[in-house]
Amino acid sequence: MSDTVSASPPIAIRAEISIADPGVCKFTVSETVHPGGPYLFRDHQSAAGSPLVERLFALPGVSEVLVADNVVTVGKSAGASWDGLKADIGAVIRNQRLTGVRAILEASQAPPPSDRSDEEIRAAVQALLDQETNPSIAAHGGKIVIVEVRDRSLYLEMSGGCQGCAASQVTLREGFERMARRVAPELVNVVDVTDHEAGQRPFYRQATVSTVSASTVRHRRVR
Repeated sequence: MSDTVSASPPIAIRAEISIADPGVCKFTVSETVHPGGPYLFRDHQSAAGSPLVERLFALPGVSEVLVADNVVTVGKSAGASWDGLKADIGAVIRNQRLTGVRAILEASQAPPPSDRSDEEIRAAVQALLDQETNPSIAAHGGKIVIVEVRDRSLYLEMSGGCQGCAASQVTLREGFERMARRVAPELVNVVDVTDHEAGQRPFYRQATVSTVSASTVRHRRVR
């Protein structure tokens, strides 16, 4: 039993419910979701910091996720129905691919100390950018750099294809911010100080910030 969850180019996703186990559905994507694998997640806690898997577990009825290259295999709870759930899973996978951020955080870290300085927090986030995030979004012509970390608030600037791109806030909020808060749970705010109007595709007329006013960002921005 199979049907197409999404055929919108350039990303197509085909869903196939297992004949042997109707509680399992395989989603084959037309491009790599995450290289290598298999990566198995049995609960929401094990998915912490991996944006795609976190969002899948947020869907009612998802009980298990297996990711390997371009295939995402999802197990559902006994009382859940694939009606509607398949389309929701397909939408989550497609949206995650559009962010350009890695679907899974592979780097394993010990629980970070709660009394780290701003410089130590910056070092942890920089390592995440270097090892996980920027290599991924480079394929989309983008890059994220740290402007500063002050009072546990992280100020970021997006450049290249991310500057002025309509999907930049999706990349930041649905992708990188989740991963950053995994390696640095002390973060109070993650703030985009990018001048998106100066980008090649200035869809935004004002940079979106979290809990910090635009005037404060302009004052704090390092030039």
